[in-house]
Amino acid sequence: MANNLQGQALSGFVLRHVGVVGLGHMGHAFAVNLVEDGYRVFVYDRDPKRAATVTGAHGAAQFADLAACDVIVTSLPDDDALAAVALGPEGLAAILSPNAVHISTSTVSPGVSRRVAEVHARHRQDYVAAPVLGNPDFARERKLFVLAAGPHSALEKVRPLLERLGQRVFVIGEDAGLANLVKLAANVLTATTLECMGEVLALMRKGGVDAHLAFDVLTNSLFDSRVHKSYGEKIVDGSYSPPGMTAPLAVKDLRLALAEAEHEAVPMPAASLVHDRLVAMVARGWAGLDWSALGLLAAVDAGLNDGR
Repeated sequence: MANNLQGQALSGFVLRHVGVVGLGHMGHAFAVNLVEDGYRVFVYDRDPKRAATVTGAHGAAQFADLAACDVIVTSLPDDDALAAVALGPEGLAAILSPNAVHISTSTVSPGVSRRVAEVHARHRQDYVAAPVLGNPDFARERKLFVLAAGPHSALEKVRPLLERLGQRVFVIGEDAGLANLVKLAANVLTATTLECMGEVLALMRKGGVDAHLAFDVLTNSLFDSRVHKSYGEKIVDGSYSPPGMTAPLAVKDLRLALAEAEHEAVPMPAASLVHDRLVAMVARGWAGLDWSALGLLAAVDAGLNDGR
C-alpha cells in the first residue's frame, strides 16, 4: 500500500475511504483487492449476505452509509442498475460530498454514462467510466485492462487506484461515454471470435481431428491471442460453468453495440449474427452458461453429441 499512497500523494489527493457497490464476481474481486491494498473499504449489495463475504470490509446497509467515501467503485449489470444507483433520490449523486469520484466499471451504453457524468458534475462530483477487459479470474489476479475516461483532474486523482485493479490503464479521453464505446466494441470482437472458434473447432472435430490437437495448432501458431487461448480452452474442455459472463449479459452488450452502430450508421453484419446466436443459447435454456458456449451451440448444430 505504501507505493500506492506515495503515488496518490504526488497527485495531491490521497484516497483512504473507498466504497464498492455491486458485489458480483467482478465487484467482489475489486473489494477484496482494495482491502488488501490497505484502503478502508465499505461495501454495498442488494443482497446483504454478499457484503459479509468480503473479509476486512465494512458492510453498508444503505447508500447513506457510503457518504464519507472519497471514491465509489460500482460494478453493475446494465444501464438501469447504474442509473438507479447513481441518480435515484437517495443515490450516489445525492449522498456523496463535493469532489468525491464515482468510478463505474460497468458495461453500459455511452448515453447513460454521459447522463450520470452530467448529474455528478452538477453536484460538483466527478465521474470516471472505467469498464474493464477481462474476466473475474483476471480481476482477482489484477490482470484486467482498464479503459478509463473522464475529466483529466479526476483521472489523476484515481489513477493509482485504477492501476491496482489491473495490469494496464488505457486513458480514452475526457468523454466518459467513449470508454463505454470502446468496451462494447471489444466485446463484439470477443463474441465474434468465440463464434468463429466454435465453428472451426466443430468442423475439425466432425472431420476427425482431435479437439485438443486442433486447439493446440490454432492457438500456438497464428491465433495465439488471450481471447483465442482462454475462451478456446473453455470450448474444447466444455467448461461453460461457472460463467465469467452469462449469455444474457452478452446479448445485452451486443444489443448496445448494435444500437450505437445504428446511430452512427455503421453496418455490423457479423455482430448482428452473433447477437442472434447468443439469443439462441438463451432460447435453448443455456442462460446460465458462459458466452463461450457459442462453441457448444456450433457443435450441436453440427450434429455432435456434447451431452446437452
